Amino acid sequence: MNRFAKPLAALALLLLTGLVTGAMGGSAYAADQASIDHVEAGSHQVKLLVSVPGTDTVDLSSVKVTINGTDATATADSAATANDVQRIAVLAIDTSQSMAGTRIAEAKAAAKTFLDSVPNNVEVGIVTFDDSVSVRQTPSLDRAASQKVLDNLTLARNTSLYGGVIGAIDAATTAGKGQRQIVILSDGKDTTQTSLSSVLARIAQSQVKVDAIALGQTGDDTTPLQQMADAGSGALISAADSGALTKAFTGEADLLARQVLVTATLPASQDPGDANINVSLDAGGQTYSDSAFATVRTKPSGSAANTAPVPVAKSKYSIPRAVVLAVVAAIGIGLVGLVFLISLTGPSQSKPASIEEQIQAYGTHGVRPKQAKSEAGSPIDQARVAAEQVLANNKSLEARISSRLEAAGMALKPAEWILVHAAIAIGLGLLGLLLGGGSGLYLLLFLVLGAVGPWIYLGTKRSKRLKAFDAGLADTLQLMSGSLSAGLSLAQSIDTIVREGSEPITSEFKRVIVETRLGVPIEDALEGVSQRMNSKDFEWVVMAIRIQREVGGNLAELLLTVAGTLREREYLRRHVSALSAEGRLSCYVLGGLPPVFLLYLTLTKGSYVHPLYTTPIGLVMCGAMVVLLTVGIFWMSKVSKVDI
Repeated sequence: MNRFAKPLAALALLLLTGLVTGAMGGSAYAADQASIDHVEAGSHQVKLLVSVPGTDTVDLSSVKVTINGTDATATADSAATANDVQRIAVLAIDTSQSMAGTRIAEAKAAAKTFLDSVPNNVEVGIVTFDDSVSVRQTPSLDRAASQKVLDNLTLARNTSLYGGVIGAIDAATTAGKGQRQIVILSDGKDTTQTSLSSVLARIAQSQVKVDAIALGQTGDDTTPLQQMADAGSGALISAADSGALTKAFTGEADLLARQVLVTATLPASQDPGDANINVSLDAGGQTYSDSAFATVRTKPSGSAANTAPVPVAKSKYSIPRAVVLAVVAAIGIGLVGLVFLISLTGPSQSKPASIEEQIQAYGTHGVRPKQAKSEAGSPIDQARVAAEQVLANNKSLEARISSRLEAAGMALKPAEWILVHAAIAIGLGLLGLLLGGGSGLYLLLFLVLGAVGPWIYLGTKRSKRLKAFDAGLADTLQLMSGSLSAGLSLAQSIDTIVREGSEPITSEFKRVIVETRLGVPIEDALEGVSQRMNSKDFEWVVMAIRIQREVGGNLAELLLTVAGTLREREYLRRHVSALSAEGRLSCYVLGGLPPVFLLYLTLTKGSYVHPLYTTPIGLVMCGAMVVLLTVGIFWMSKVSKVDI
């Protein structure tokens, strides 16, 4: 037993020393480290409240301060006698029924000891929590009023611990913007529905220092108080009896009494904002230091830099607001003037339409005769007539547009399509100009979208219609073969397709019937279908019909054989399409993702991608991106495309 007596005595002494140190509040700081409790920035100076551990007298002349590594001229004074920085301490006292008896009496006595020991320039507030939270006294220097509040404390049943902490934080933050701390005294857990996470978030947001005193609690019971103390950069102090409780409150008061107010003159080169601060002080022959990252300089009050708005840097692609308004006004005036002039213009005389134009007018997408053009009276009709006159000078363009419209199955005429296309492009250009606030880049992007978008839509619609025609061609030929076997003529079998077939074959065959009734040979009308639908398969069908009508034979059997061949080709085509779907999808995704995402960033985060359009290296990168992306899309499309 004697062998273990000395180690056990040393361990007991160590535990006792730790308990006393915790009761004195010294556990919040390391033994050889000071603590910067508060930083108050100014335009030329920064004020620091520094706590120095221990009981030795602090040598105020030994203060040293560096800001971002630069030495700053600094002075130190006792915070107990200085009034340059406001200091607030709020006592949050548990007044639930569990505090009845000696505990509430000990708590009152310890709180009164705190009032007697705390420096006179520290504003003290008192908040109690039980069934409800009550601010018994807002932070004040009136110690007599605080003593009276403590004498009149009463108890209730429940423990609103978390609500009491939030109430104490509100009382501290409302009273001022200096150093703010709260001291919690409680002997039990919270019995309300308030969550601990919300309290911890509120403590972190308020940046209020939180010290907690656990009265008669041990083990897991102190966990909530410990978490709140950690969130408030404070300490948890355990008090088992009245003596420890009094020492805890006395330690809190001594920490405030030993605080040092350090005033440092900012270097002239220090910009407004945050900086690394390092401060050191000597006490009892030992140097104590601490560092913090905080705001050290504020903008001078009333200065132009503080009040005037910061102008936004203009892009080289931006158009002045006056120019934007002038362009919009000019477009509006031009449209009004155009409508007015058209309304004053009477019908013009023109020569009679040719035989070809008169016959073409009976087609689905034929050009209107010029005589009909001159009879249009409304502004829209006049605009269409003007577009038709423009297309009349460019027959090749009109033929290409007409061919695309016919293949897409759209009822618009070339002149009408030109007007719709121009309206979409102009409308999107104006929309981009307005959305971009006059940015020329937005105007260009939306104009390109308005110019290319309708053609892409027309091409997509045309492609779907052509695929639908080829997909239904085999069934159509089988139906024609059955009609011919039943004794119907070729024209009658085509009429059967019109009545019982599916689009787009029915509309095309209906046009064949109309043309044959106007005197066009049936073979030529069918060949027109193959040209409009760009179908090699149907071209072979027409060729087979021509040969049969010249040399004779069983047309029904011939069409049935061709239908079987086309069905096998369609099966092979779909099989190859399914096998190459992954490659085509990869081409769409990899090719479309970069430009679409760049457009998205341009519209939502213009400043982020602005260097791509304004710097030489950015323009070079854009050019390289376009070249590489084009080569990649072309290569992937060729690899994934298989001709059948």
